[in-house]
Amino acid sequence: MGMIDSDSKAVQYVRFQSPHRNARGHFTGVFGLVNNLAREGRLSDEQESFRRRNNSWYNGAYTDPSTVDPHVYDDKINPGAAAWFKPSAAHLLAPVPGYLEILSAHGIDCQTLRSADPGRVIYEDDVQVVVVPYALDATAIYKSAEAHK
Repeated sequence: MGMIDSDSKAVQYVRFQSPHRNARGHFTGVFGLVNNLAREGRLSDEQESFRRRNNSWYNGAYTDPSTVDPHVYDDKINPGAAAWFKPSAAHLLAPVPGYLEILSAHGIDCQTLRSADPGRVIYEDDVQVVVVPYALDATAIYKSAEAHK
């Protein structure tokens, strides 16, 4: 996809995710990582307050792609689908350091990825794209071809 801005530089999408695959073989994003800590009851009162306040703000500030397309994160249809922020989402990136601080306090690794072309776009709005990473997309196509032999 590799969008180009007016300065002829590739637009850089950004994603915050675990460097380790989860049980489904995917890389959990920053919000999922913090939400997992909350489900496990591991957050302090202050951390939980931050998480609730900011999750509510995010829910009001931008669209959950699965409310537009309920199949966007369906692993059989879109294996490994992951959301990436667009450069236009600077206002949505502002709270991310607080989530990263929570993860750091709990010894949970989180990496920042930047890419001009993170994968095949399956959803897009003004602040984000959801993509199927090319490697997973190719694997799914191969498996589908094998199944039809």
